[in-house]
Amino acid sequence: MRPLFGSLSRALGWVIAGVKFLCQALLIAWAALAIHYSNLPWAVLRSALAIAFAAFAIWALWLSRPRRTIAFTVLFLGVAAWWISIAPSHDREWRPEVAVMPRTFIDGDRVRITGVRNFDYRSRDDFTVRYEEREVLLSHLSGIDFYVSYWAEGLVGHTFLSFIFDNAPPLNISIETRPEVGEGFNPIASLFKQFELIYVVGDERDLVGLRVNHRQETVYLYRLNTTADDARRLLMIYLQRINELADRPEFYHLLSNSCTINIIRYANAAGRAGRFDIRHLFNGLIDSYLYHSGRIDTTLPFDELRRRSLINAAVQAADGAPDFSDRIRASLPTIPH
Repeated sequence: MRPLFGSLSRALGWVIAGVKFLCQALLIAWAALAIHYSNLPWAVLRSALAIAFAAFAIWALWLSRPRRTIAFTVLFLGVAAWWISIAPSHDREWRPEVAVMPRTFIDGDRVRITGVRNFDYRSRDDFTVRYEEREVLLSHLSGIDFYVSYWAEGLVGHTFLSFIFDNAPPLNISIETRPEVGEGFNPIASLFKQFELIYVVGDERDLVGLRVNHRQETVYLYRLNTTADDARRLLMIYLQRINELADRPEFYHLLSNSCTINIIRYANAAGRAGRFDIRHLFNGLIDSYLYHSGRIDTTLPFDELRRRSLINAAVQAADGAPDFSDRIRASLPTIPH
């Protein structure tokens, strides 16, 4: 009995030691990355400080005798307090695609939106800047279309919505990072307060056409099974959030304040019934989730529906057309036309 007890005790000790080591490694990695992606002005300085912190932490926790745990703890808490103090801002040198924050004005049934993007693109970096004002009537909102866009098809993509009106063009809203001039998206950096958040409100010819025709992304389009009342509730949540962001900036965060996570969060607030699904995070699989939860048409097998919901060829053919939104939907199996 004693040998068995001794073996279990040693095994438990190894498990505890392994968990302790993993926790310490994660704390070191987080703090080093927080320094590397901090608001210090020079990249070389940030990198040097991150390496110095990691080296000190490894020495203090694992190499020194006795362990300098208190010293590490004090330094780590200092880094954490510094990182927490970094605040989002509207006052940066923004790329022109995200330079204007939209704002909404609601007067009963009537909604006026400023800062609606409708650029004319010659390439992804060569375009005519045009921001417009749009007005829509909530009583004419009839449905919601769901876009899934891929830089490379796989587990991760970008999702965004179009709100469909029976008397006006679709209103496209995309939850995105707000990059500064010279910045590009970095998924690790997005976990460390590197990008502010923006809800880009725009014309489909801009937001969808840019992704397909100039960024060479692969885009799928699905009609959600939702009532007009549900669509209005969701749009009202979006409109409120757009104004909140215009008044008070927020940081984008890949895992907690990003496109699909927020779509699901707002759908829950609008009355969605359902639990968390791992495909909410691995949003390249989100159309599978929508299909198997009955939120898009299920009369076709999923693979067939997905094949017929690919709109790249239609977007390319409709480039610049005044009836762009109608043409990209003309051959879709789940949208009446």
